Amino acid sequence: MRVYVPYTLPRLAELHRAGQAGPAPLTAYAVTPALREWYVSGSIEELEYAALSRAAQASLRLLAADPRAERRRVVLAADVPDRQARVDPGQALRAEALGEVTLSAVIPLTDLASVHVDGPEAEADVKAAAAAVTAADQGDTDAQFTVDGALDHELLWYGVQEISDLL
Repeated sequence: MRVYVPYTLPRLAELHRAGQAGPAPLTAYAVTPALREWYVSGSIEELEYAALSRAAQASLRLLAADPRAERRRVVLAADVPDRQARVDPGQALRAEALGEVTLSAVIPLTDLASVHVDGPEAEADVKAAAAAVTAADQGDTDAQFTVDGALDHELLWYGVQEISDLL
């Protein structure tokens, strides 16, 4: 199963040193039945892009919790065995949890497919969005507008072998 794990640049540096993303359990996003139902029509590529976008928004929550982290969203794409990804049956009750899965094991660096990171030009919008994401999750429409400003930036694709260059 392809999963998308929200991350930050400091955590990416830690992953690079440790050789794995963890500790478990890890929150990730994937093409779940709820995500398929939400996006009724769409190819698998569109559904995977939606899962990646959900992870990018979750990365904002990580940035909000770590004010020292550089204001750039990071998402890991990894292939994990299906048995390691559990869907929370109550996820439909929380809009921000759409497509969310819990991973029961760490992700070895060798299982990463790619890394997706904001370019430097997104930093101001990501900084504002990280400050507003909690209010947006609580239904504040002005805060959601700010969060959407960051989501308008496309994440850049990097191969796993390029992680050291990112850092």
